[in-house]
Amino acid sequence: MNNIDKTLKELNIFLENPSSPAANYIPYSIVGNLVFISGQLPFKQGTIPITGIVGEDVNIENAIQMAELCALALVSQLKEACNGNLDKVKKVIKLGGFVASSKDFTDQPKVINGASDLIASVFGEAGMHTRAAVSTNSLPLGVSVEVDAIFELN
Repeated sequence: MNNIDKTLKELNIFLENPSSPAANYIPYSIVGNLVFISGQLPFKQGTIPITGIVGEDVNIENAIQMAELCALALVSQLKEACNGNLDKVKKVIKLGGFVASSKDFTDQPKVINGASDLIASVFGEAGMHTRAAVSTNSLPLGVSVEVDAIFELN
């Protein structure tokens, strides 16, 4: 078992199969030693457990959970890009977090911390990354959070 797989097991994290693209794009692209992963939605067992606008019909705790699910989806796509070996990851470069939120909601960084914290717990020091956490009025399928990422491989 690889080191990251051991960490996932210790954290009691189970990765689902990566989702298929919902439109005309690919889930990830490898350029040199960088992996660019398309925006991931918060699927859990094939469904989206919570939809809506943060600050209106979705509270911050639920939005953080949705960001965590997005991060799990990122790791799942990354594992496929690495042919099953997450130990190929040298560094998490950047996360881009999008939060469908009301115009008076200003805690987008707290929401995206759900994804950042999960990534850091999985990859340790290599998981420390740059990030954007932005608000938008809506996201695909009515989700409250979407996250994309860039990873560096060995």
